[in-house]
Amino acid sequence: MNAGFPTFRILRARVVDLTGVLAVTALLLAGGVSMPAVAAPARIDQYLNVPMSNRDAAHGPGGVAPQLPTDRAILADVLDAARSGGADPHAYQALLYQYWLVEATGAAGIDLATWDPRAGVAANRENLAKSYRYYEDLQLAHRELQWAGMGGLVGADFGGGLIDFELVTDAYDLPAIQQSARAVVAAARDVAGPAMVESLPDGLRALADAASDITGDDLHFILGAILVMQKNIFSDLMPMHHAYVTAGLPALAEMQRAGLFGEDVMAAWRDIASGHPDRIASGNAVLLQREQGVIIRRQWDEVRAYKGAVGRAVTYLATVAGSPSVAGVVPPRSYRPIEVGSPLPDGRTATLTTPLPAWNWSVYDDRWNYITAELLPKYRTLVETDWPRLESDLRVPYETQLETHRPLLGLPQIMQSALADTRVTVS
Repeated sequence: MNAGFPTFRILRARVVDLTGVLAVTALLLAGGVSMPAVAAPARIDQYLNVPMSNRDAAHGPGGVAPQLPTDRAILADVLDAARSGGADPHAYQALLYQYWLVEATGAAGIDLATWDPRAGVAANRENLAKSYRYYEDLQLAHRELQWAGMGGLVGADFGGGLIDFELVTDAYDLPAIQQSARAVVAAARDVAGPAMVESLPDGLRALADAASDITGDDLHFILGAILVMQKNIFSDLMPMHHAYVTAGLPALAEMQRAGLFGEDVMAAWRDIASGHPDRIASGNAVLLQREQGVIIRRQWDEVRAYKGAVGRAVTYLATVAGSPSVAGVVPPRSYRPIEVGSPLPDGRTATLTTPLPAWNWSVYDDRWNYITAELLPKYRTLVETDWPRLESDLRVPYETQLETHRPLLGLPQIMQSALADTRVTVS
């Protein structure tokens, strides 16, 4: 049996009450004697067909189901019993998921039982640092795990932004930010009227209209939602990564048989393991699309919809502030900057340009366009052609990475600079 899988053994009495039949079967299997599958004992049944009610971390702290243990040894024993008892992998889906999640959090140094994203950044700062440190360590040890390395680097910007949110929610300089947004909107209105204003990004217009309505409670709520996304990404993809590096593709195949992911993800892992650069890049792109398009897509939509203009304004601000720590990647605010035109009564056209984003990070299609144009190809280039530079970046202590990527504190200055560079031309 592959390393990383629990071996067949007689379960300790503190875990389950093994029947004599199961004990004898386990011993015979250990000796290589073939025996027909036997039914799992009654106390194993309580761990089968468990609903994964906490797979979305918004529902509470801990693992994927509150009734499952978070002790690795107990999970290993029960999982062994389910396998040796002939249980359908779908029946032990939650158990298998919980086992690999406990393995992954243990490897990262995180206590899964107490991991509660709604507790805020101060309570989760260590978990943030440990999770992203684990991502980067996986990349350093396995050149093919490019999703993990990129996620670790970008996580420093993400985590630094969350720290800023936590520190300044009650004293944020929103009036100055709103004033700059209103001035950009006014420039459009003064030249071309409401038609040009309507052509501006709705996030910018929301910032001009509603920034003064944003409260500390609003920012704390949105902060909690983003921390939930961070845990959901870890909980979905890190069990796969840990299974891959400790037990290989057979472990992932069992996860697929259990229904934890589909053939597309399994094929991606075969590509990642292939050793072929193009297939490795393709496989990692599938994992990234799963992260952005499946795991957190709905949650970003919910954050953007929060209290109408408030959510649109905050998510637009996040787009303005973001600055991924991948060499050569332009910040989101510089990708597709605003350029809108509007016809004038005299037949000429007024055009407004400003170095603010024409898109919103929380919109999946916009986000994915940026990722595929900037992050994916440029990170791959670093892995394949400039590994020493990338390795040096990945080895920086993670607390240092967090503290040197604090984007939000500069937002008033960014907005003021964008206003100064706003131009309206008529031709």
